[in-house]
Amino acid sequence: MTNVRDQIAAIMDQRQLTGRYAELVKQAVADPSVQAWLTAHKDELADDAVTRGAAKIYEYVTARDGKGEDQALPNSGYMPQLVVSNRLIDIMYEPTPAKIAADQVAHQASLITSVNMPKAIRTAALEDYDPTGRAAALLAATRFTDAMDEAPQEFHRGLYLTGPFGVGKTYLLGAIANHLADRGIASTMVHYPTFALEIRNAINDHTTEDKLGRLKKVPVLMLDDIAAESYSAWLRDEVLGVLLQYRMQEELPTLFTSNKSMAELTDFLSGKESGKDLEEVRARRIMERIRFLADEIHVGGQERRNGSR
Repeated sequence: MTNVRDQIAAIMDQRQLTGRYAELVKQAVADPSVQAWLTAHKDELADDAVTRGAAKIYEYVTARDGKGEDQALPNSGYMPQLVVSNRLIDIMYEPTPAKIAADQVAHQASLITSVNMPKAIRTAALEDYDPTGRAAALLAATRFTDAMDEAPQEFHRGLYLTGPFGVGKTYLLGAIANHLADRGIASTMVHYPTFALEIRNAINDHTTEDKLGRLKKVPVLMLDDIAAESYSAWLRDEVLGVLLQYRMQEELPTLFTSNKSMAELTDFLSGKESGKDLEEVRARRIMERIRFLADEIHVGGQERRNGSR
């Protein structure tokens, strides 16, 4: 490779570059880091590589220093690197550490589909979960996540978290979902009473099957606040029953929260609590599916809706 100073002069002469741009190109080629790179790769470059690659060098320095005229570089989040390509100078862009970290956060967030769930679950973490009065629930959650970590493709029984309002059942679901996302496992969290209302309304626009079909097949499903919806035999048989039957047959992990125990849920599903005609057989069929999918875990402790975890 010929002398760099001679090549700079040749660039100015051959392209008849004048004024501000010519000076900027000259400064870019003379940049210490560029000079160090040229020296390190001189045996790999053609004799006229600097002359032919002056625009690439200028682009490199401009992108590296963030000196685009409009201050909005097209490759924001990426750092330029000079490379040798066919004995000429070229540029490749590599993501910055900040870009890599941001992409990782975005990827993890994309693994959790949250439908009508509180914002607090976004930052829920098992390590922040106070075990006071809730040690059994935390232990069960840890065992479930450990099993998913070890064999994510296998079926693992989920949890049926039951207890009074405000004791942290939903937060624990969120903590499990975030843990799974950290391991690359997708989950979908659904506030069941809201979903029940939406799917009833979907009858009018004929989208019931689509909404239910998407929910049936998610890798890990979490149904929050089940039995807080209004009693409906149709909802029990054509929505919840169909959903749970599919997940039982396909052995897909499913978790629940409810203010009702499984025994109380049986009464609710039978219509007993609502004074409806008793349908105990249908209720027991639903409960068989729930018991196949999840273990009942009582969540105790103090009411925690004042911000404590």
